[in-house]
Amino acid sequence: MSTLGNKPDNSLVSNAFGFLRFPLNFQPYDGDADWVITGVPFDMATSGRAGGRHGPAAIRQVSTNLAWEGNRWPWQFDLRDRLKVEDCGDVVFSFGDAQDMSETLQAHTEKLLASGKRCLTFGGDHFVTLPLLRAHAKHFGKMALVHFDAHTDTYANGSKFDHGTMFYHAPNEGLIDPHHSVQIGIRTEYDRDNGFTVLDAAQVNDRDVGDVLAQIKEIVGDMPVYLTFDIDCLDPAFAPGTGTPVIGGLSSDRALKLVRGLQDLNIVGMDVVEVAPAYDQSEITALAAATLALEMLYLQAAKKGE
Repeated sequence: MSTLGNKPDNSLVSNAFGFLRFPLNFQPYDGDADWVITGVPFDMATSGRAGGRHGPAAIRQVSTNLAWEGNRWPWQFDLRDRLKVEDCGDVVFSFGDAQDMSETLQAHTEKLLASGKRCLTFGGDHFVTLPLLRAHAKHFGKMALVHFDAHTDTYANGSKFDHGTMFYHAPNEGLIDPHHSVQIGIRTEYDRDNGFTVLDAAQVNDRDVGDVLAQIKEIVGDMPVYLTFDIDCLDPAFAPGTGTPVIGGLSSDRALKLVRGLQDLNIVGMDVVEVAPAYDQSEITALAAATLALEMLYLQAAKKGE
């Protein structure tokens, strides 16, 4: 039996149903899916309120509200007609062992990519993006990062496992090129001399969406792109259920318009992170995350129909 991080492949644990009721496949490497969804129930790296480990389950649970078949507004086609998506459940790692989580997630992702799949991942706290970037860089080489967040996560003063340090380590490891990367919705202090283009929340809220998208595309160019969306990019009015909420963020409407506008980019990997359902109200944060994830998949389906 092949192994995943020294664990049997079938150690991926299921939920009762997959995201959007997509088929569950606990042996995803051999299937014919275009995109595979993986949950990472990990929040040991958070500096704020814990609870992001329950994010994947909350996103899947609320996604039943989005699971109807047929065309979805504003897209004029059914996602399922163009894209085969499977959900392989949650990565299993040794409880309390951040290193094991990181190595297991990276190995799992590398194996999916090597088998021709693409990966949409649900966190967990934002640290999970670093092992995902390591796996994607092995497959695609150095990438551009399109990063939605309230924080740049480029801070050098955190620990080895810290959800504020991923994009300090990633350029140093040669995983991403900061000069072709864009951070959107930022509204906390950051290093202005590290090469990243930062489009703070105030200007993104005030500028025309098309103008912002044109700038993103100009910076990214034709590089392979990793798309990461920390749900705290949204204002807490739209996403209260997160560990480090910051007021003054994007509306869910503006975020959806921006994500939809990324269709022309060569997106090779995607994640949605930092949903902490214990602080949510009426599942609106989980619903925002599930809807953003669905829009990300529609981007990929739209490209297949071109």
